[in-house]
Amino acid sequence: MKIMVTGGAGYIGSHTVLTLLEAGHEIVVADNLANSSKTSLERVSELSGGKPIEFHEVDLLDAARLTELFRRSRPDAVIHFAGLKAVGESSAKPLWYYRTNVAGTINLLEAMEASGCRSIVFSSSATVYGAPEEMPLTEKLNLDAQSCYGRTKEHIEDMLMDLAASDPAWNIALLRYFNPVGAHSSGRIGEDPTGVPNNLLPFIAQVAVGRREKLMVFGDDYPTPDGTGVRDYIHVVDLADGHLKALDHVVEHGGLHTWNLGTGNGYSVLEVRDAFEAASGRPIPYELAPRRPGDVAVSYADPSSALADLGWSASRDLATMCADHWRWQEQNPQGYAG
Repeated sequence: MKIMVTGGAGYIGSHTVLTLLEAGHEIVVADNLANSSKTSLERVSELSGGKPIEFHEVDLLDAARLTELFRRSRPDAVIHFAGLKAVGESSAKPLWYYRTNVAGTINLLEAMEASGCRSIVFSSSATVYGAPEEMPLTEKLNLDAQSCYGRTKEHIEDMLMDLAASDPAWNIALLRYFNPVGAHSSGRIGEDPTGVPNNLLPFIAQVAVGRREKLMVFGDDYPTPDGTGVRDYIHVVDLADGHLKALDHVVEHGGLHTWNLGTGNGYSVLEVRDAFEAASGRPIPYELAPRRPGDVAVSYADPSSALADLGWSASRDLATMCADHWRWQEQNPQGYAG
């Protein structure tokens, strides 16, 4: 198929583009490069043996250009990653997040409809679950996002559900994934956050490589084995494979489907720190700090639906996640900038 990947130059996007190329698909990337680098796609092309990637620097808020791009490219399906994703920033700038994530997705869907493209895999998030009492998290739980960022994902899910209900020609996958980490085993592509990392593993990696002094551990009094928060971490290459399998499924079977993509295992902040210290051979000093508002004690997936429907499950363990993330960071201490 010819697949349009929005946000395809980003962290998860670039790894998914490589997986799609390896599966024989033709790729068109639409990315405004606000939080990504075109270098990632140059390296993806190298890793794929020189397969071409059609790239367009375009913002989803530019509806006219987006519609024209679809008219010319005529993709068969879309994988939609593009959007803003920092929880704290979303609370400070809610209108920016709603405009970019929700209005941008409306533009995308209207451009798809105008070109006759009605198959989409949407990059959603486990943040849509909020802070439920029961674990593991299943797709049947009521949604209750606790942040502006999470609510934008929840609104987009609602919008896609209404769209599917209005027109059975739409084929839609909602992928709620947990905490993507790691990098391609070559070390050539990986996560390159701008500014201070919002997520645990890239922050730890920058401490290990000397870009940050120490890790701040927010809360050591949670009801967990070591008192620190527990999360489900998934290797980005496993995640990319999940997108490929979800796309194949919805194109073949149609309809709207929702799947968790996670490992089903939870690791504490200190367990991840210890694993990364072992993988890198570098000390990871840390300092304890008070809990952050909105953080839950434990969050991990029930990924059984993805296994049953897609034959997909995560295969890479925490040691592999840390080893691959470190290989990327050690080879690229300043990310794609140098």
